[in-house]
Amino acid sequence: MSTICAISSAPGVGGVAVVRVSGPGALAICDAIFRPHVAGKNLSGQKGYTLTFGTVVGERGEVIDEVIAAVFRAPRSFTGEDTVEFTCHGSLYIQQTILSLLVGHGSHMAGPGEFTQRAFLNGKMDLSQAEAVADLIASTSAGQHKLAMNQMRGGFSQALRALRERLLHLTSLMELELDFADHEELEFADRSELSRLAEEVERVIARLAHSFKMGNAVKNGIPVAIVGETNAGKSTLLNALVGEERAIVSDIHGTTRDVIEDTINLGGAIFRFIDTAGIRDTRDTIEALGIERSFRAIERADIVLWVIDQTEAERQIAALSSKLIPLCEGKQLILVLNKSDLAASATSIGVLAFPEGTRSISLSAKREEGLERLRSLLVEAAHLPALSSNDVIVTNLRHYEALTRALEAIRRVREGLSTNLSGDFISQDLRECAFHLSDIIGEVTTDEVLGNIFKHFCIGK
Repeated sequence: MSTICAISSAPGVGGVAVVRVSGPGALAICDAIFRPHVAGKNLSGQKGYTLTFGTVVGERGEVIDEVIAAVFRAPRSFTGEDTVEFTCHGSLYIQQTILSLLVGHGSHMAGPGEFTQRAFLNGKMDLSQAEAVADLIASTSAGQHKLAMNQMRGGFSQALRALRERLLHLTSLMELELDFADHEELEFADRSELSRLAEEVERVIARLAHSFKMGNAVKNGIPVAIVGETNAGKSTLLNALVGEERAIVSDIHGTTRDVIEDTINLGGAIFRFIDTAGIRDTRDTIEALGIERSFRAIERADIVLWVIDQTEAERQIAALSSKLIPLCEGKQLILVLNKSDLAASATSIGVLAFPEGTRSISLSAKREEGLERLRSLLVEAAHLPALSSNDVIVTNLRHYEALTRALEAIRRVREGLSTNLSGDFISQDLRECAFHLSDIIGEVTTDEVLGNIFKHFCIGK
């Protein structure tokens, strides 16, 4: 395997940078450009987990930079290979010069995610843990960070391996029976016991698959649609929530003609707000397209903020209830009674059949009064779990799809057991279920799948 190198720190964000080198020739290549300040401290002679101060020198012996070289010996490194990390000054010139020197002495530039891919190939982590590395780097909230850390530490992998072991045990019992099919008096697999075990496996897989909705929301942001009539104050509310002028605010009806999105961090999670075109009857073709997108935004949302102008609340509720309420079934609906500063008295929302759990709040988006209470309502409506280091929550679409296929297979197993299906068919379904679980952690993954996963990583990781 070749020796690779790359800058492993974000460019232009600090006074120092890290250049990583990994592979069988890492120590020799780095010694060719590194001069320790203490004689005899060449990197090839250093133990793992040691730091050496020295200089990187150019082809003519000129000093490029003073650096600290960290040595990690195989297999006790991130990649499982001999690795050297130079901590140098953050100058782009210095970083690029060090990379050029490394390449000139036999190293190759690393591709996206190649260090992590080598860690996977060398058995330092399974595929689900490798994917968690990218999620950890991209995390922007406490919730995202906790989920990525748990997956990277192997919480998800352990749950899958335990399931897979149970499936292989079931399969071995079924196949043992098939090997002795001529001896009808022998029964190695108690069908009722197999049914009980299969039911337990199905329950765990279903729970993991069901967690994807919440995990995906925490990872990608909880979608919140802001809807209502024109001039109800939707854009003003968006601007107030995100703290900047994201949407045009005007007294002219129909100002917002397309969806506008922005995010904020609340309660350790990202909320993705979608400001939509005001809903009304219109002959304007462009505005009508915007209104159609408003309805699609409601379908995609987990939470719907129905913004209502308190000065004409009864009319607005009556006008839009038949359009909005059916779309909000199964979602969290919050009635935002806006413009409390203009309303003569408290507004009643009447006795309409709002979805169960509907919340309401009176506020003034223009004066930014009542926003803290609205933020609290949003966190409550999201039903975010109190994430701990032991939570196993699925956040990856590839994992969810594999779990769904595994769930279909184990359900076929249960159906086959209940109808006394031939053991060879049941055994095949058991193996298929185990196969899909193994696919998540990378035990049966193809090179094509690996390439697709790691191409989305950043270079240097």
